[in-house]
Amino acid sequence: MKTFSFEVVHGFFLQTDDSADPAIIGANPPAFGLKHTSSPTYWSDFKSSITKLQSEAPRGVRYAVCWFGRHGQGWHNVAESLYGTKAWDEHWSLLNGDGKIVWGPDPELTDIGKKQARAAHKGWVVELAKDDSVPLPTRLFSSPLSRAASTCDITFRAILYGVKGKDDAAKPLILENLREDIGEHTCDKRATKTEIQKAFPDFVIEPGFTEQDELWSARRETHEEITTRLRSVLDRIFAELLPEDETYFSITAHGGAIGAALRVLGHKPYALPTGGVIPVVIKATQN
Repeated sequence: MKTFSFEVVHGFFLQTDDSADPAIIGANPPAFGLKHTSSPTYWSDFKSSITKLQSEAPRGVRYAVCWFGRHGQGWHNVAESLYGTKAWDEHWSLLNGDGKIVWGPDPELTDIGKKQARAAHKGWVVELAKDDSVPLPTRLFSSPLSRAASTCDITFRAILYGVKGKDDAAKPLILENLREDIGEHTCDKRATKTEIQKAFPDFVIEPGFTEQDELWSARRETHEEITTRLRSVLDRIFAELLPEDETYFSITAHGGAIGAALRVLGHKPYALPTGGVIPVVIKATQN
């Protein structure tokens, strides 16, 4: 498989600025954080800028835009907030629950988490309703964990698929390697393939996806290992899953997985809130 060296193209989105503060920008800023919105044709202007980069790119260089979406609040997030990160990491994350809250394996979204996912959906609806509308992703990629897949479904259903009387423009593709840090924490152990297919019948599951979670163990994945894993995902997307004539795609995943992907891209650390979206303009140079 082809491999790539990745870079972030600066100047388009607030989140990419060196001074960007997620607490100030928020989970879903207007126009997804696009910086230049004074023109009534700001999305056309953005698309023209990307097209210009593509047309001037030398052989072996490609430009694309990814909307990274973090899942909404799950029950494990509630528990970590309740007990604190230290106690969570050392004790509670190793259990399935505390007798009141169940967070493992594979916890679902809370009501707040669903509301956060609906806010992401609204962000797309608002920008699509403009005369000059946001470019839609042509490919949707999702983690297999319920909280991420549910967020993807709430975000894009009735926009790219599930629209009555219309063919599906895109269906989410579940990729095993988009999951959160693997191991130890019960919340990061996924459901079976059969359970995922039943819960998300409109999703496509990648070939080779095993029935049982064969990756999870009592050993927590290291910082370097998840970074390597997310590099392999991005390589695969650019080599195989995003056709050369397509530019815009979306990844719905987790704080740890998105953080690792941003490291691979050379993006500054960015603590994306639950339910948040961060678009990134990517330059990919084939190795």
